[in-house]
Amino acid sequence: MAARGHVQDPNDRRLRPIYDYLDNGNNKMAIQQADKLLKKHKDLHCAKVLKAIGLQRTGRQDEAFTLAQEVATLEPTDDNSLQALTILYREMHRPELVTKLYEAAVRKVPSSEEYHSHLFMAYARVGEYKKMQQAGMALYKIVPKNPYYFWSVMSLVMQAISAQDDKLSQTMFLPLAERMVEKMVKEEKIEAEAEVQLYFMILERLGKYVEALELIRGPLGEKLTSELQSRENKCMKLYRRLERWPDCNALSRKLLLKNPDDWQFYLSYFDSLFHLIDQAWTPPEEGEHCAEGEVHHSTAQAIGFVEERVTVEEAKESRPLRGPYLARLELIQRLRERGSPEEHQLGEPVELMIQFFVKFGDKLCCITDLKIFLDLLTPDQHIQFVNRLTEAVPLGAPGEDGIALPGDTRALQRHLCVAQLSRSLGLHHALDTDAKQGLIRELKVHYRHGLQFGKSCLKTELQFSDMYCLMAAHVYIDLWTDTGDEGMLWQCLGLLEEGLSHSPSNAQFKLLLLLLFCRLGAFEPVVDLYSSLDAKHVQHDTIGYLLTRYAESLGQFAAASQSCNFSLRFFHSNQKDTSEYIIQAYKYGAFEKIPEFISFRSRLNNSLHFAQVRTERMLLDLLLEADISSPLEESVKSMGLCPEEDDIPWENLRDNRDLTVLVSWNPKDRQLSEEQRQQSLEEEALWLKVRSLTLRLVSCLSTLIHPPSQRNSEKTTENGVAAKPSLLQTLLSQLEATLNQAAQYTEKHSEYPFLGPPSTRMTQALASGSCQCQLSALQLSAHIQELEATGLDESAELQTQISNCFKSLVAQLQGIVDKCKGDLMEMTDSQCRTHPSQLENLVFFVETISIVLWVSSHCSSILRPLKSSLQKKKKKKKETSAAVPVVFSGFVEFVEGLQGLISQVVENIRSQESSLTALKLGALCLQGHAQSEEDLTFTKTAVDKVQASYLRSLQEVSELLKKRADTVKSLKI
Repeated sequence: MAARGHVQDPNDRRLRPIYDYLDNGNNKMAIQQADKLLKKHKDLHCAKVLKAIGLQRTGRQDEAFTLAQEVATLEPTDDNSLQALTILYREMHRPELVTKLYEAAVRKVPSSEEYHSHLFMAYARVGEYKKMQQAGMALYKIVPKNPYYFWSVMSLVMQAISAQDDKLSQTMFLPLAERMVEKMVKEEKIEAEAEVQLYFMILERLGKYVEALELIRGPLGEKLTSELQSRENKCMKLYRRLERWPDCNALSRKLLLKNPDDWQFYLSYFDSLFHLIDQAWTPPEEGEHCAEGEVHHSTAQAIGFVEERVTVEEAKESRPLRGPYLARLELIQRLRERGSPEEHQLGEPVELMIQFFVKFGDKLCCITDLKIFLDLLTPDQHIQFVNRLTEAVPLGAPGEDGIALPGDTRALQRHLCVAQLSRSLGLHHALDTDAKQGLIRELKVHYRHGLQFGKSCLKTELQFSDMYCLMAAHVYIDLWTDTGDEGMLWQCLGLLEEGLSHSPSNAQFKLLLLLLFCRLGAFEPVVDLYSSLDAKHVQHDTIGYLLTRYAESLGQFAAASQSCNFSLRFFHSNQKDTSEYIIQAYKYGAFEKIPEFISFRSRLNNSLHFAQVRTERMLLDLLLEADISSPLEESVKSMGLCPEEDDIPWENLRDNRDLTVLVSWNPKDRQLSEEQRQQSLEEEALWLKVRSLTLRLVSCLSTLIHPPSQRNSEKTTENGVAAKPSLLQTLLSQLEATLNQAAQYTEKHSEYPFLGPPSTRMTQALASGSCQCQLSALQLSAHIQELEATGLDESAELQTQISNCFKSLVAQLQGIVDKCKGDLMEMTDSQCRTHPSQLENLVFFVETISIVLWVSSHCSSILRPLKSSLQKKKKKKKETSAAVPVVFSGFVEFVEGLQGLISQVVENIRSQESSLTALKLGALCLQGHAQSEEDLTFTKTAVDKVQASYLRSLQEVSELLKKRADTVKSLKI
C-alpha cells in the first residue's frame, strides 16, 4: 500500500464521469449523472455545481444560478467545489461572485496560501486594485515570498494609473509604491528582473528620470537581461526625456559601432546631433565629452561618421548591411530639410539610390527602403532614374513579343522592384489608355513567366511573381476609374481569380477581390474570401470593416448576420481573455505588460467598429425577427435594448481600422491623406449616430405599444406609459438634427482613394430618401400618441395632420421604390454593366418599410380601441349616418397603399430575377477586349459569381418582403 502513494479521494472517483461528460460537451448526460450521484450523496456540493455547469451550457441559466447559490451560501472550502463554481461564474460572466467565494474561503482557512492567491487573482479579474493590494500584503505575511510583496506594489501602481485624479496618483499611490520598493532595496531583498522593471516603471511615472537613470546604470540594472540591449534602450529613452543630447548622441554612436544596421540608433544619432547643432553645444576643453564618451556635434562629424560606416561595409568580403547606405540617404534628406549646402558632400541622391539598388535590388525590402527617399529626386530625374535601374537588371534576350524576361528569381526580384518604383514615381499614371493596356500585357507576361520558379512552392507559400499580377490589377483599376469602362473591372477580377488559383494563400489578392466584389454589389463570394483570410484576434477589429460595411447593404441578410458574429465573438471574448492575460502577467512578473493589457482592453471596448457592428447586428435582428417570428416588443426585450441608455462611448471612440492593409505603390498625391482619414472617421461616427438613434427610437416605439387593459387604466402616468412620449420627442429631435448634419457633410465630402476606406451607406441612404422617410414614420408615432391623449372629439386638426402624414409616407416610399427599378445587370453595346446602387436602394426600402410597419402596428393598437368606443357611443345614440373620422379612413387607405407598394416591389424583383437568369453572361462583358482562352475562363468565373450573388440577394429580399406583406394584412382597425 505504501508503494502506491496517497489514497485517492473517493469523491474524485465519483465525480470523474461528470467531468468527462462536461469535457466532451455531453451536458445532458452530465446532468443525469450528477442527479444519480446526488440521490446517494446529498451533501456532495461539487456534484451540484457540476450539474449547474451542465444546466448553464444547455441554456437553463436561471436554474443553474439557483443551484450554484445554494452551494455558495454554504461557503465551501473544498477545492473541487471552489474551482467548479469559479468555472461556472466565469461562463456566466459574473466574475465578481468569485471574489465573494474566496473571501469566505480565506475567512474559514486564513493560513491557506492557495486560497489567498486565488482571492488575489479573483480581484485582478474585476480590477479591484485596492483589495488586490491588501490581499497581496496578507499573502506576503503568511508566506514571505518576494512575488507576493511586489503583487501588492503593482496593485498600488494600478491604483495610480486608474485614478481619476492625477494629483492623487503623484502624491499618494506612486510615492507609497516607491517607498515599498526602496525598503526592499535597502534590505537587499531584490531578486528578480521583474522587480527592477517595476521600480523603473514607478520612477518613470513619477517623473524621476535622474533616479531612474541611476537605477539602470547601477548594480540593479545588471539584472535587466531578458531583452537585448534592454539597459541601453532604457538609457536612451531617459536621455531623450531629460534632453541630455550629448549622452544620447554618444550612446547612439557607441551602439552603432557595435551594430551598424540598427536603424533606431541612426535616428537617435541624427535627432541628437541636430539638437546639439541648434544649441551650439561645444565639448569641454578637458576630460570626456560626457559620461557615454565622445560626442559628435557638427554636420562634418556626422558626414564623416556615416561615410566611415559605409567604407567599413564596402571593405567586407561578405554581403554588406543596408543600414549605413540608408543612413547616408537619411542624412541627405535631413540636411535638405534644413537647407544645408553640406548635403552635396555625401553625393548625388540619384547615384546613391542606384548604387543601393545594385547592391540590394534582389531583396524584397529594397522597394520599401527606397520608397521613402523618392522625394530626393527631382521630377525630371524620374524617367532617367528608372531607365538606369532597368539597365542594372540582368534580363534575357527579348522574345517574340519583344519582352525580355529574367532568368532566375533574383533577376525577377530586381525587375519587380523597378516596376514598383516606376509606379511609386507616378510613371504608370502618366500613361495614356493604350500605353496602360500595353503595360498590363507586359506585367501579365512577367507574371506567368515567373510562375515556373514557384512550381515546387507549397500551397501556403506565395509565388515569386505574385506582385506583377497585383500591379496589373491596379493598372486595370486605373483604367476603369479613368474611362468608366466596366470591362476593365471584369478583366481585373479574372486576373485576380487566376492569381488566387496559383497562390491560394495570397491575402492581397483576397483583399482586393473582396473590395471589388463589394463595389459591384456581390456579397456572396466575399464571405468565403474573408473566412479564408483566417483573420486572427485583433484583426477582426482592424480589417473587419471591409466585410461588415457591406454586410447588410447588399441584401444577403443571413450572411450579414454571420459576418457581424465574426466580429462580435472576438469583442465579447476580449473582456474575459484580457483578464486572463493580466493574471498571467502577475504570475510571471511581467508587470510592465499589465498597463498595456488594460489599455488594450479599453481600446477595444471603445472601438468604433465594435459600436458599429453591435448597432447594425441589433437592427438586422429586428429586421429579420420582429413581427415575423415574434412581436416587436418581445424582440426588443430579448435583446435587452433600453432606449433611455446610449451605451456608445462617443467621447472616447477609437478608430482601430487598418486603412493601409491593401498594398499600394501609388505616389503620395494619390494616397490616403491625414485629412481624408479624419473625414472618414467623422463620416463613420455620423452614420453610427443615425443608426444608433434609429435603433433607440424603434425600441422606444416598442414600449409605447401597450396592451389595451393598461390604456384604460387611470394609473397610466404612474406606470410610466405617459412618460415615454417625452423620450420619444427628444430622440426624434436628435435624429432630425443628426440627419441635417449628415446632409451638410455629404455636400462637402470628397471621394477617398480607391484603396482607401470605403464610404459609409450615409450618402446612398440620404439620396434614396430612406432616412427622411424613416424619420417621418417615427414622427407619425408621436402624433398618434398625441391623438390618444387628446381623444377623437377635440382633434379634428390633428386627425387631418395624421391623415396627411399617411399620404406623405406612401409618396415617400414610392420615391424609394422608383429608385429600385431597372436591371441590376444589363447589356449595352456588347458590354455588361452593373447597377449595384439599385440593390442598396432595395435594402433601404426593406428597412424603411419595416419601420413603417412597426409604426403602423402602433397606430392600429391605438386606433382600434378609439374606433370601438366610438361605435359604442353611436349605438347608444342610435346614430347611423355620422361621418367616419378622417384618421380612420386615412389609415385604411394607408394600409392599402402599403400593400400595393410591397406587391409592386415583389413584382419588380421577380422581373429582375427573370432578366438576370436570361442573360447569357459568358461572353457578354468580355467582347471587345482581346483576351486569351485562359483569361476568358477566369473572367467568366468572376462574372458567374456576381450573377449568382445578385440572384441570392434578390431572393432573400423577396422572401423578407413577402413576410412583411403578411404583416400588412394583420393591420386592421
